[in-house]
Amino acid sequence: MPRPVTLFTGQWADLSLEELAPRVAEMGYDGLELACWGDHFEVDKATNKKYFKEKWEILADNGLTCYSISNHLVGQAVCDNIDERHKAILPAYVYGDGKPEGVRKRAAKEMIATAKACRKFMDAKPDSLPGGFPAVVNGFTGSSIWHLLYSFPPASPKMIADGFADFGKRWKPILDAFDKVDVNFALEVHPTEIAFDIASAQKAIEAVKGHKRFGFNYDPSHLGYQGVDYVKFIREFADRIYHVHMKDVWWGHGDGTVGVFGGHTEFGDHRRYWDFRSLGHGDIKFEDIIVALNDIGYAGPLSIEWEDIRMDRFHGATEAAEFTRSVDFPTSNVAFDAAFDKENQ
Repeated sequence: MPRPVTLFTGQWADLSLEELAPRVAEMGYDGLELACWGDHFEVDKATNKKYFKEKWEILADNGLTCYSISNHLVGQAVCDNIDERHKAILPAYVYGDGKPEGVRKRAAKEMIATAKACRKFMDAKPDSLPGGFPAVVNGFTGSSIWHLLYSFPPASPKMIADGFADFGKRWKPILDAFDKVDVNFALEVHPTEIAFDIASAQKAIEAVKGHKRFGFNYDPSHLGYQGVDYVKFIREFADRIYHVHMKDVWWGHGDGTVGVFGGHTEFGDHRRYWDFRSLGHGDIKFEDIIVALNDIGYAGPLSIEWEDIRMDRFHGATEAAEFTRSVDFPTSNVAFDAAFDKENQ
């Protein structure tokens, strides 16, 4: 069976879920990955059966389902060095007075609340809608050591180790809470997070002592332009790929003015070395990804996170759904040369 194709709603939060759902159905999607901002999935309101019922009714009325929710913005604040930027992305009740440690603690509580809300939401799914996959909350973790990425003045090994220890201390209780409600947390490996490539992802797993609820929302777009082998990532963490984002990126297309760190330029600037692109318009080799996902037995949704500043989003998201279906294929349950054996003839 082909994998379900869903759309991550994070970049569509200017539209209500009621407005967005019929458009997503028209674009050819099977479901939505609901972001915990806008009105798509509000953790502080997700406290009663009526709320969940209303969300599922909107989805079902448009022939859509849901396999995961995402709380990237709040997760970012759990480990970050908090500053004025966080006020713009966090709910007011999480940001509060903006004092850093208070923000981090409230963000941690909100991530625990997100796991509980996710469990209740998935349990309320109508029997008529497809399911069968573990409940997942996708998100970010933040990082207290991202500013030490380029080690000058030199960062000591202890400074880096302390950063991973801080991540482990803050996230292990959150992961324990996820475990109590049978929900997985899937970190989107990404610059500014505790894990941004294969080496740091390995360190992150060690920091939470291999916690079974800690895995990854695989997104090749954040790895490719860094020079990280995005197919190797799948094979390296085969048992921890809990969710998949389909997102494209190109790199090496600038004019030599801006490097991989972005040069403090905006997305869409023609001088940039890299930029996110609509699926099929970048440099990611998605067939290689599908082969690797088949090899590790990943059968979950392929969720399109659509970002391309050069393209109309409705045109791009429609095209992206078609592209994803065109590159996805089920794995074989028989060897191609089995028919050469006379016993099989």
